[in-house]
Amino acid sequence: MANFIKPYNDDPFVGHLATPITSSAVTRAILQNLPAYRFGLTPLLRGLEIGLAHGYFFIGPFAKLGPLRDSDVGLLAGFMSTIGFIVILTIGLTIYGAATFGQEKSSGNPNDLQTKKAWDEFKGGFFVGACGSAGFAFICLSSIPTFTV
Repeated sequence: MANFIKPYNDDPFVGHLATPITSSAVTRAILQNLPAYRFGLTPLLRGLEIGLAHGYFFIGPFAKLGPLRDSDVGLLAGFMSTIGFIVILTIGLTIYGAATFGQEKSSGNPNDLQTKKAWDEFKGGFFVGACGSAGFAFICLSSIPTFTV
């Protein structure tokens, strides 16, 4: 096992270990295709794509594990809880952006998330994408007939 794990780029001061998993080409290809790292996306599209992925899957735990899961309005309660959770996450993104970027002027690459304007676009895209995909998941789940035994 010791032959496979070594310091990253043979530099023991980096603080990262290179393993067959972390240093493989497959892992790099997967990570480079994530919207946070993909080249050529605007901050709005990054936020929209990340929001679409997250909002679609947030509704499931709220609808199936929530306190109203066995009632007639369990899916609606799960959807409303999902929207509330998305609002909380967007408020968290707002606070992070205000604390990190403050009132700085935008400079640099407009597709970089390291400016206040780009972060605001990212946050808006996340909110719209997450609410839209949660609504889509709600419509899909509400149209599935329930089976009774």
